[in-house]
Amino acid sequence: MDKQIKLSEWIQRFKSGEFDKPDSTTQIKAGWFDWFCRDSSLANKTIKIGNIIKQIKVGGKVDLETSYVWFKNNCPLNGPLYDDFRIADIENNSNLFVVQIDCVWNDSRYTVFERLDGFEKPVFQADSSRELVKWFNKGWSK
Repeated sequence: MDKQIKLSEWIQRFKSGEFDKPDSTTQIKAGWFDWFCRDSSLANKTIKIGNIIKQIKVGGKVDLETSYVWFKNNCPLNGPLYDDFRIADIENNSNLFVVQIDCVWNDSRYTVFERLDGFEKPVFQADSSRELVKWFNKGWSK
């Protein structure tokens, strides 16, 4: 992964089509860090995940100016490959959220873990990306 891109800038670059090319250099710039799938699969994965990320708005659980996104295609010892995206702090690179997508070990299509509880248990699960985006865009309960 190249230099981290503020999430607000990443969203603009995604919307402009900057990450559409299927070559691995473009996909690494988009945020792919580790993968076990074919290189040619990354662009479609970026589009699928990017269409979720581009809906994250100011005022929710994610600060678009102080965080960045990166992607992994995971290969568990037992079970099929699955993707995740991580939202991390741009200053210290610590992960704030990990969103697993279609992991057979989870009960829902989208499962979110977060730093404040040490990534121990899911803080949110949903089968629709719409519900996932709605959760991210709602501020923290007081």
